[in-house]
Amino acid sequence: MNKEEVFLNIISKTLTDSSFLGDDCARLKEYNLVVSADTLVEDVHFKMDTISARGLGKKALLVNISDILASGAKPEYLTVSLSGNLNEEFVKDFYNGADEVCKKYGLKIIGGDLTGGDKISVSITIFGNTKERNISSRSSAKEEYIVLLAGVHGASAKGLSILNKTNDTLLRRQLLQKTSAKERLPYKEDVRDTEYFIKTHLEPTLYPKISEAIALNCKEPYAMMDTSDGLFDAFKKISEASGVGFNIDFAQILNANKIFSDGKIIDNFNTVLFGGEDYGLLICISKKDFEKCNGVLSTKDVVKIGTVTKEKKILINGKEVSLDLRFKHFEK
Repeated sequence: MNKEEVFLNIISKTLTDSSFLGDDCARLKEYNLVVSADTLVEDVHFKMDTISARGLGKKALLVNISDILASGAKPEYLTVSLSGNLNEEFVKDFYNGADEVCKKYGLKIIGGDLTGGDKISVSITIFGNTKERNISSRSSAKEEYIVLLAGVHGASAKGLSILNKTNDTLLRRQLLQKTSAKERLPYKEDVRDTEYFIKTHLEPTLYPKISEAIALNCKEPYAMMDTSDGLFDAFKKISEASGVGFNIDFAQILNANKIFSDGKIIDNFNTVLFGGEDYGLLICISKKDFEKCNGVLSTKDVVKIGTVTKEKKILINGKEVSLDLRFKHFEK
């Protein structure tokens, strides 16, 4: 058990009523709401030499929207709290980025807080509407459920690796001015690949239409979770919450990883499973709902990758995954 899980266990046992804890979103049925909160901290979740203030404003919102989408709800309102050694330019650029995301996803920032500090920190609370939607729970996966996956996995990790290998000036020239400098870069991917991976890391792709299709069409309980802490992490948490296992075909995961017309894929096993910050959707639904939703989902970027099993093991290509390289929030 890592330190985060230890802390969560302490909190659960300390509170008089911890019935709302467990998933990334708390559901308030009487108000047709789900609520989620998240914090990004400089030098833990991001470094200011590899992301701009505008980029941070965009990503901070996107990672929180992802939690609401994973619940099946419709994201609508946010509060944003920003702290650090701030100046006028930073605040303006940050909120320009945040506003761009709000316009794209139809959200409104309704408040928040500003305070000083040694390092930049962003805390967001986000509210989603559950009206007429069947809402997900990690504890709802059952034996023989169909396992679906949306999103490219490993791309964000590759983007972060590239950011850590180059200097900020060169990065900005490449991304913002779109100039070719591949002969001066300390890695082998061509510029097209490089721009894709970095953009994927800085501006995650979300799947609101897939979330909506599942929530509106699934009639039985289901489990859906985003893969922000890595694909294996999503397998693990649903497995533990539901008391089930998985039988996964790695080749089918790779089918979702085709990112260019030439069929290029990310196929490194550890990068795909443990890379993190991909913000895809791992979905476990009944066979009946799968048949019902298949027509709707067939036009979207969803791949069937396996089934839920009774035995509490995560099997990939028939072998149990024993290595755990998941990101640990409280360890450097």
